[in-house]
Amino acid sequence: MRRIMLFVLGSLMLGLAIITPAAAQTKGLVYYLVPTLNDEFQTGSVSALEMFLKQVGYEMKALNADNKTEIQQSQMNDVIALKPAAIILAAVDFNALKPSIEKARAAGIPVVEFDRQITSTPSDFTSVAGTIEIGHIAAAEAEKMLATKYGSVKGKVLQVLGDPGDPYTLDIQKGFEEKMKAFPDVTIISLPALQWEASNAGTIVSDQMLSNPDIDLIFLHAASLSVAATASLEAAGKQPGEVMMMSSNGAPVGLDLIRRGWLNVEVEQPLYAQAAAIAMFMDKIVGKQEIKAGEYDVIGLKGVLTNETWGPNIQIPGSAITKENVDDPAFWGNQKPPAGTIKSVE
Repeated sequence: MRRIMLFVLGSLMLGLAIITPAAAQTKGLVYYLVPTLNDEFQTGSVSALEMFLKQVGYEMKALNADNKTEIQQSQMNDVIALKPAAIILAAVDFNALKPSIEKARAAGIPVVEFDRQITSTPSDFTSVAGTIEIGHIAAAEAEKMLATKYGSVKGKVLQVLGDPGDPYTLDIQKGFEEKMKAFPDVTIISLPALQWEASNAGTIVSDQMLSNPDIDLIFLHAASLSVAATASLEAAGKQPGEVMMMSSNGAPVGLDLIRRGWLNVEVEQPLYAQAAAIAMFMDKIVGKQEIKAGEYDVIGLKGVLTNETWGPNIQIPGSAITKENVDDPAFWGNQKPPAGTIKSVE
């Protein structure tokens, strides 16, 4: 009896030895170096990238830098030594991570930039939102709101940027202000919330409502900043809708503020599509194959891929979210990942 049991046990162990590697086999391990997990876009990016990469055959592990440059530099060094199939990077500090990008690529490891575009050194692929276009969409929404209030496009706008060292917020500002130049009767006050810190945005709104009580519209460059802005407006005795407000990135808190009447518009940053684009091209990235410029359907959105001096770069447009369409499951802030499976680009 003992021999039979040992035989069965041995057979099971042999079966595990044969089956387990096959079950665990993937095209490779990809590391995602996320700058922080302190906001819903970043936490959402981890789950979205993991989901889409799995669909095309890759395993992913995420490392959080807690918004500390030195931690992310150390993580890059550690990951390079592990020789993964690829590294996805959302940089804490664009200039400080340049040597790490170059070191990884010199070791033959492809580096993909997610959400935070780095143009100072080549990478193997970059997937970003059309941030200047987000600014354009915000300007069009501001134009409509001010015209509805006054009968013409005029008034005072407080624009609360994120960190002034982040190209994401600078591009949104550029797009917004270049469209608003057409309306000389609109005054724009632009101030940065350093480190994307929500409390800084709250302070800006409190101070400006005292010094400029005639502000008509507040435009914040992240939904997380809008939460603090709302608290400041409430503390000032304002009711929902009394001061028009919009923000960008499309986080769940922003959609909730629309439902509660505090936000008029949230301009979505297309998180799901940005992540899906990386997965779609991962085979070509890992295989160091040519990535052709052109238009690509990325889960229903039109991504425009160009070959820049820093490498292949895909930009994906955002959308305006209002009370009329806030419950659309296509918006990532509703946290309903798209159904179906994406495919690798041939």
